[in-house]
Amino acid sequence: MIIPKTPEEIELIRESALIVSRTLGMLAAEIKPGVNCLYLDGLAETFIRDHGAEPGFLGMYGFPNTLNMSPNAQVVHGIPTKDPLKDGDIISVDCGALKNGFYGDHAYTFEVGEVAPDTKKLLRVTKESLYIGIREFRTGNRVGDVGFAIQKYCENHGYGVVRELVGHGLGKKLHESPEMPNYGKRGRGKKFVEGMVVAIEPMINMGTRRIRQLRDGWTILTADGQPSAHFEHNVAIVNGKPELLSTFQYIYEALGIESDEEEEFRQIAAN
Repeated sequence: MIIPKTPEEIELIRESALIVSRTLGMLAAEIKPGVNCLYLDGLAETFIRDHGAEPGFLGMYGFPNTLNMSPNAQVVHGIPTKDPLKDGDIISVDCGALKNGFYGDHAYTFEVGEVAPDTKKLLRVTKESLYIGIREFRTGNRVGDVGFAIQKYCENHGYGVVRELVGHGLGKKLHESPEMPNYGKRGRGKKFVEGMVVAIEPMINMGTRRIRQLRDGWTILTADGQPSAHFEHNVAIVNGKPELLSTFQYIYEALGIESDEEEEFRQIAAN
């Protein structure tokens, strides 16, 4: 069942989402060759708690850490380790925070040092597909409209769109209805209504869309060992249109990147 949120609840979700955004911004300055993911995970847990929230993933379904950290061919749900990041790696960092009874949950795939041009393109196209999907999240449209837009854009670039893992509704629970696949047909699925809040998160592979899981019960990898990219935003329908509750701007500030990609989704300025 879809649970539309009141304006007050949307603001509480925004508060949690922005804690995640600030956490990812803090990590952006720390992600470099030689740094290990377990160290970054500890930084994130401390940062989230220092901002009056609880790590949203820690202990969820038995997950042992604060961050999902998934390098290179890992798609999502990677468990942080002491293995150092290497020049040329990419790493998806997925983070959640719980404050005032509501969750924030989003992700960004970072470059580590100098990354190969074809991998840079994968990251660029995947992030572009996120915003293409967000544009379809408006009253009167349906779940399939978002999935179709993301799938078409990524497959037109020759990439594999993961089927088994999807975005989701967001609120008092980390995973609410509806599921938000990154593939689909226009006009199919549940209809979007005012006050809905979802996490839209393309998971796109350079090669095959097929995946496999490690014996740890968590880590998902591409079946062919090629890289995968993952970007995620939290979005509400406000006045019939998509409004971002999360932001990548803290990441861009840390990395010295200028971007106006979020402006069209900012009906209300984030704090």
